[in-house]
Amino acid sequence: MHSELIVIDGLQYSNWDRKIFEQLREGGVTMVHATIVYHEQIRETLTRIAEWNRLLELNSDLIMPVRSAADIRVAKQTGRVGIMFGAQNCSPIEDDIGMIEVMRELNLMIMQLTYNNQSLLACGCYEAEDSGVTRFGRQAIKEMNRVGMIVDMSHSGERSTLDAIEISDRPIVISHANPLSFHEAKRNKSDRVLRALGESGGLLGFSLYPFHLKNGPDCTLGDFCDMVASTADMMGIDQIGIGTDLCQEQPLSVLEWMRNGRWSKSMDYGEGSKSNADWPRPLSWFRDSRDFPNLTNGLLERGFSREDVAKIMGLNWLNVLDAGLKPQSSM
Repeated sequence: MHSELIVIDGLQYSNWDRKIFEQLREGGVTMVHATIVYHEQIRETLTRIAEWNRLLELNSDLIMPVRSAADIRVAKQTGRVGIMFGAQNCSPIEDDIGMIEVMRELNLMIMQLTYNNQSLLACGCYEAEDSGVTRFGRQAIKEMNRVGMIVDMSHSGERSTLDAIEISDRPIVISHANPLSFHEAKRNKSDRVLRALGESGGLLGFSLYPFHLKNGPDCTLGDFCDMVASTADMMGIDQIGIGTDLCQEQPLSVLEWMRNGRWSKSMDYGEGSKSNADWPRPLSWFRDSRDFPNLTNGLLERGFSREDVAKIMGLNWLNVLDAGLKPQSSM
């Protein structure tokens, strides 16, 4: 069954090369939302886009750019992996709302309003107090709606996430996180947030990053699928998908860049600690993208129907992108 599916991974930040593209295709992945920036500002973001354009050119037999949801279907038809650009912070627009449209024209399709810290747009999940979406943030969400850029609140605080759900004219996503009830982590989301997300038509992408899972790297496939089932009961089967948060072949320096950026002189360990500062050990049943069939099989064994497995593995993401990536002026 897996080979028949449209499989969408709602987020990866891997050390991209041909080997990883081959793993994606071997795992039956139709499209991956690829983080191209964390803390990079406008000029650096342009450089990342140029680097990706070169990767797309050199590996055009394996991968293709996603400029619309229709391209995801083309990727499936042609046996390639679609690449959708995304940002895990609002730094690519700096303090200029006009840059939202510019970045969207350069195929930045999805943007987080925050990455753990307070930003110009909203509050991150690591701050002691969440003041919610800012004045600039309200304007930015409306502009993202207008140009067809998806709002992502994966690293945002509770109030900010609830604000974004309310402010946005279009469903937002939490591309890579899990329920707080499954595992206590700053990045995981409360039932209140998940219910609001589901009621608004938004989508949660389940994370396979061990820091977000019960028992960490020892989380079983059965426990993961139980979490999916309980969340489906709470949010609705049409509001859930996968967002692995895979960071394949990345050195420790990249993890430190993610955690520290340029904002801290002292070392920030994020969800780790001084004694556990490196990348976590991978799951035995999901080491890299070649293991995507394990998810399909695990969900089937858990009792999900073939139709519901198809939704979780990609069709729900496709529906959100079908609607959310179209500029409002052309609808």
